[in-house]
Amino acid sequence: MDVTPLFRPFRCQRLELPNRIVMAPMTRRCSPGGVPDAAVARYYRRRAEGGVGLIITEGTTVRRQAASGHDAIPSFHAPASLAGWARVVAEVHAAGGRIAPQLWHQGLTRAAGTGPHPEAPPEGPVAVDDASRSMSDADIADTVAAFAEAAAAARRIGFDAVELHGAHGYLIDQFLWAATNTRRDAYGGDATQRTRFAAEVVRAVRRALGPDMPLIFRYSQWKLQDYGARLAETPAALERLLAPLTEAGVDIFHASTRRFWEPEFPGSDLNLAGWTRKLTGRPTISVGSVGLAGPDFMEQLRGASTGAPVGRLEELLRRMGAEEFDLIAVGRALISDPGWANTVRAGRMEALRPFEKADLAALD
Repeated sequence: MDVTPLFRPFRCQRLELPNRIVMAPMTRRCSPGGVPDAAVARYYRRRAEGGVGLIITEGTTVRRQAASGHDAIPSFHAPASLAGWARVVAEVHAAGGRIAPQLWHQGLTRAAGTGPHPEAPPEGPVAVDDASRSMSDADIADTVAAFAEAAAAARRIGFDAVELHGAHGYLIDQFLWAATNTRRDAYGGDATQRTRFAAEVVRAVRRALGPDMPLIFRYSQWKLQDYGARLAETPAALERLLAPLTEAGVDIFHASTRRFWEPEFPGSDLNLAGWTRKLTGRPTISVGSVGLAGPDFMEQLRGASTGAPVGRLEELLRRMGAEEFDLIAVGRALISDPGWANTVRAGRMEALRPFEKADLAALD
């Protein structure tokens, strides 16, 4: 198996990677009080030592009381949390890795009464029940500022890039998705109007980062509450959605799909990342069940690889060789096997450790 397409260098702005493998952001809830500790730093360092080109951290919340629904989700605004992230960056860099924080606001997916500020009602484009609230223009402006503050802190701490979490039905995505954004003001309406909030966040973060630090934007069609959801039914509709974000300053799009090998629109083999690259001209990250197989692969499909943890690696290499997308994010496979990238590079597929749900119980 020729793994060369995975191990070509990649460069975007000042970010230089030795290969095309990205650690996907995965919520771990292992930061008591919102502070990433020494165990978190070791966890990320092990993946850098294992050969990952770029690590994208778990979602880390911005300075809004309603942003987080769990006390052990790391934040990215309190001094203690930022000091913890500085230790993480130092450990990853010492191992020769590169790292980006994923900046996050849960929006209406946060349950009322949860998180470090249980008194704060869930907030989003519109209220969905008596316990939640529709964001005012002042709320929106403050949230945009909170994302920019976090981005400025990321640059100051020494991160190599920043990712905005605009996927999976969380706050930014709630503004993008017609099903959750029924506002009748300038932040709601057609696809272009629904991108206004996201574009404002991107522009503010772009200013905070400066022109040379890459800004990654993660988005998805599917949502945690609706796997069949779609932001765009056609390539033209997707282009209308992505164009304002591209113009606002996104450098790399992270197109989240549950299975990277599935075509996004009829009549083409391109997946979502492939279409995004074609429509925007920006580099893209693809993702979705890379390296998964065996009994703990919960989305196992008929016809997918079984028994061995290679899990459609041949298809991935074909698509990367054809330059359908630029980078590939690996998630659960890296939970169970921190050295996944180095093992693949060595061609030792038989030595790959399959994902096991039990490994989610603790950081390792």
